[in-house]
Amino acid sequence: MKFLICSDGSEQADRAIRLGAAIADGCQAEVTLFGIAESEGSNKTILDSLQRGQSLLEHKKLHAELITKSGDPIEEIVRRTEEAHYDLVVIGAVRKAERGSFWMSSKAYKIIKEIKPPVLSVAGKSTTITRVLICSGGKRYIETAVALAGQIARAMSAPVTLLHVMPEPPAIYAHLPRIDETASWLLNSRSELGLTLRHGKEMLAALGVAAEVHLRRGSVLGEILREIGEGRYELVVTGSALSRRLRTYVLGDISREIVNRADCAVLVARGQETPDDFRFSLRGLFGRRPQKAA
Repeated sequence: MKFLICSDGSEQADRAIRLGAAIADGCQAEVTLFGIAESEGSNKTILDSLQRGQSLLEHKKLHAELITKSGDPIEEIVRRTEEAHYDLVVIGAVRKAERGSFWMSSKAYKIIKEIKPPVLSVAGKSTTITRVLICSGGKRYIETAVALAGQIARAMSAPVTLLHVMPEPPAIYAHLPRIDETASWLLNSRSELGLTLRHGKEMLAALGVAAEVHLRRGSVLGEILREIGEGRYELVVTGSALSRRLRTYVLGDISREIVNRADCAVLVARGQETPDDFRFSLRGLFGRRPQKAA
């Protein structure tokens, strides 16, 4: 695997470097430490940060290439990921405010949107991973996210929870008998959701990763955030999709809110297409457009 770990010299970037180095050590990944100075006065701060990261990686017996550039961070990171292949890009993310359309800094958000590789956005103070949460939309195209998250979990010796939220049915159906699904019932069913969750669990088991399935019922975003808080996860995995029209990646409503609100590292995995019908309950969470009836 090849990692690109980016730094602007900030304290949060240092945390991202430490977490990226820990994952790289477990994955035995090749690492490029990439610093971008927007102003001449920041060169030394960034170089010091990169050198600390390089020393940390050398202590783990991992060689790290060190590259510095001057200019716009987003443009330079996009250019770098176009010039060389990376399996993961690691960035530090700082929230600029406690409210607004996007709580995360606009630079971090734009990097997630613009580059092709998966992005590990590191918020909060954690520099290790002991528990991983994968938010599943219940479809088979989550496989790429499960595979990447599984490699990270194996590298960190961390168990994984596969979470699926069952939205409450519309009020018009409230009088109908309610099927009380459980994780065990679903995993033994022949439903698409059951098969998908079982396949994800089997993929993780094949990597040697302990995994369990959690089901929640209610507001999708609310239940995901409750699971994150109650489970004290250091890594949450969510999704983005490629927009054919804009040639960029987009975060659905749920994924965007997870990135903005989770005070931990968030791995944004890449889907293959943009869900055009946002009536779908998970709105872009590893989603694609629903199939139309014949």
